[in-house]
Formats: sequence, structure tokens, C-alpha cells
Amino acid sequence: MKLNLSADEVLTTTRAVRKRLDFDRPVEDAVLKECLEYAVQAPTGSNSQAWQWLVVTDAAKRQALADIYRKGWAIYQTLDGNAATAYSGDDAERLAQQGRVSESASYLAANFEKVPAMVIPCLPGRLDGLPNMAATSMYGSIHPGAWSFMLAARERGLGTAWTTIHLMHEEEAAEVLGIPFDAVSQCALITVGYTLGTDFKPAKRPPIETVLHWDSWGGEAP
Repeated sequence: MKLNLSADEVLTTTRAVRKRLDFDRPVEDAVLKECLEYAVQAPTGSNSQAWQWLVVTDAAKRQALADIYRKGWAIYQTLDGNAATAYSGDDAERLAQQGRVSESASYLAANFEKVPAMVIPCLPGRLDGLPNMAATSMYGSIHPGAWSFMLAARERGLGTAWTTIHLMHEEEAAEVLGIPFDAVSQCALITVGYTLGTDFKPAKRPPIETVLHWDSWGGEAP
């Protein structure tokens, strides 16, 4: 089922969905593959097309990944800049929004194994310690495809969330999934499931003028 959203609607309503996932409804293999067909239409650095995509629907492996995720989650909660502390200003509306994000992230961690499908985008080689130019080039070859997958999922009534916490124990996850750790880097874990309702709206964001620089770091937009 497609929602027939416009490009602008898809771009402004593709949320990180956690609490509104339908844990009881499986995601069809054909739908996942269709979304990935759009993912591989995205550009890659030097047209490398080196991406690999690992889809996980097996219940035992989802449970194993959930156990790994929750180990990382326990660490993440102690770090500065976690979901609860990422915003430290005095905007009451922003603080309330951050509280909701933290609550939904905690909910996902507690129910991780219930997520019907997980997609792990991968790239060849180890990306640890690369110079900035090389690292951004490599990640720039996976992020557009992953976002295209998430947009395609939204159009089909699926909710997604980009997570990276399992990468605190990436080698353990690689062992669970049979990924050759020395030769392949996992770049994220995207949770996927049908949503409870499809009425997602644009998020409240700061005015673009507060984050925009023109021609120089201190340059104001025309």
C-alpha cells in the first residue's frame, strides 16, 4: 500500500518512529526489497556502489541484536549529549520535545527485539581512524542510500529509525550475523515496521536563519 505522498510531504514527515511501530504486523520481504531498490538508486562517492545491505527478520537474531543494543544503551545513557541531555537550553517547547525523544528512545531500547525488521547498511573495509576527507567520502556513499530507503518506507506506511548504539559492540553483532568484521563495517541499524496510523507531520525546528551561514561562517543570508 502506498500513501501517495508528494516529494515534499515525504521529506517533511519522515520521522524517527519508535513508539508508533506495530510490533505485531510483519513486514513483507517484497516490500523491504522494493524499498532497497530505491536505496541503491542513490549517489555514491566516485560511483563506487560498494554498499551492502543486511536485512534481519529472524526472531532469534533480532533478540540477539536487542541484547547487544541494550548493553550499548546502558553505556549511552551515561554519556553527555544523550537523548535526554542533547539540548541544554531554556526553550520550554524544545525541552518538552527533547523529553519526548528521550522517552521514545527508551521505549525502543526496551522493545528492540519486537521490531519486525532491521536493516544494516554496510561498507567494505574498516572505517575506523580514517582522515576526515576519506571518512566523509565513505559515509557519504551510504547515508544517501539509507535515507532513500527510509523515505521509500514512509511512502509504504512503514516507520524507521536510524540507530547506531549496537556499534559499541559491533564485533559481537558481526559474529551474530556472520559479517566478516575485519573486511566489512556496519554503518547503522535501521529499525523497520508498519506504523500505528500514518498521520505524521513536520517536526518543530528552529528557524533556518538560526543555523544558516552565507559565504562565510558569520555571513547572513540575503
